[in-house]
Amino acid sequence: MQGRIIFLLEEPSMKVLLDGLLPRLFPGLIEHQHFLCIPHEGKSDLDKSIPRKLMSWHEPDARFVIVRDNDNADCIDIKARLQKLCTAAGRPETLIRLVCQELESWYLGDLLALAAAYNQPKINTPALQKRYRVPDDWHKPSVEIKRHIATFRKTSGARAMAQHLGTHENRSTSFNQFIQGVRRIAGEMGYPETIQA
Repeated sequence: MQGRIIFLLEEPSMKVLLDGLLPRLFPGLIEHQHFLCIPHEGKSDLDKSIPRKLMSWHEPDARFVIVRDNDNADCIDIKARLQKLCTAAGRPETLIRLVCQELESWYLGDLLALAAAYNQPKINTPALQKRYRVPDDWHKPSVEIKRHIATFRKTSGARAMAQHLGTHENRSTSFNQFIQGVRRIAGEMGYPETIQA
């Protein structure tokens, strides 16, 4: 196995989530050895960093994944703009994944995991399953979670969800697209593709 998967992330909470989640879902992937998550301080910081990092990264066989919130913007426009940055930096194979609309959409997509992470079974009810059946459509999923879990905070929430979020029945299309993309890259690099959870 050669090279690492380098994740360029919009925010620190995504790093906290992926550092705990990826080794659970992809047994054998070890942080720093097989993958590295680099957080940024928002979209503009990430966008400015992309060309510099892609051009100056000289690690053999490294593959890049950019993960950024959509925040109700036009997905096609964002991906096209980011793809231009990657191509201009000499890395057109970079995987770009947009989170619709923000990280917490992934949590609303798996209410069973959210209930387990906060020990609040009342969150995983048929009524809330129906309400959040399309989690990526919610403009502010973090606000929705705070309505049900007053103690919810982005970083601690990411840490808790990393231990419970799974792929079994997550209703977030953006989460499933992200996982499928990572699985494909892991397979291409010779890492285990098997997903557990």
